[in-house]
Amino acid sequence: MRNIKLIIEFDGSNFCGWQRQPKGRTVQKTIETAIFKATGENILINGSSRTDAGVHAREMVANFFTNSTIPGDKFREALNTRLPEDVSIIKSEEVDDEFHARYSSKGKTYSYTIVNRYERLSLGHQYLYHCKYNLDVDAMKEACKYFIGIHDFKAFMSPGSSIKTTVRNVMQLYIEQKGNNIKIFITADGFLYNMVRIIVGTLIKVGNGKLKPEDIKSIIAEGNRKRAGMCVPPNGLILEKVFY
Repeated sequence: MRNIKLIIEFDGSNFCGWQRQPKGRTVQKTIETAIFKATGENILINGSSRTDAGVHAREMVANFFTNSTIPGDKFREALNTRLPEDVSIIKSEEVDDEFHARYSSKGKTYSYTIVNRYERLSLGHQYLYHCKYNLDVDAMKEACKYFIGIHDFKAFMSPGSSIKTTVRNVMQLYIEQKGNNIKIFITADGFLYNMVRIIVGTLIKVGNGKLKPEDIKSIIAEGNRKRAGMCVPPNGLILEKVFY
């Protein structure tokens, strides 16, 4: 059998997330259906992340094993002709048998985009989070440095996960601002359930003056979820890149 790696772009607006479910449209099942149409094989694919409903991806990675004779680089065309418009294979290639999209990953980068204006947001609302209250972006930038490093991030995790450890290494966290758009980038060796969205919610709490930047230190130390910010909606979140 051959191991095929896919780099996938998708708009998560009309999906119930990545992972296949008994009911509901998922990215995983949509791609598996396209593989069946191309090869006649019922295949389960491995995804690098289990994105939630409404979350988007610029470079999701997946892999699967196949007996098909389709060349590795030709799976892109073979699948794209059988996929809906909101999912696209950016690249396909044959890789070593040892490669696993999830377990071989060294880290991921996510972005989250906020539009900070009073007026209601209509254009592009499925990819952006609207915050109508003025945010102190300089304070938010100052708070970013307290997240960087190896910490126990249990204060920034929603309930419902059965992971063994809540310690993660955040390598980068920074903010770019262009007019009303505030874009937050975060890179880590792994993420807890809703970790990015809660960190963003906490930065917003700093931006509106409800927390001081240095309060992040004690929130991490205490592991107190109630002191951290809200879990912001999924629509502003994009999986930007997976590292191997």
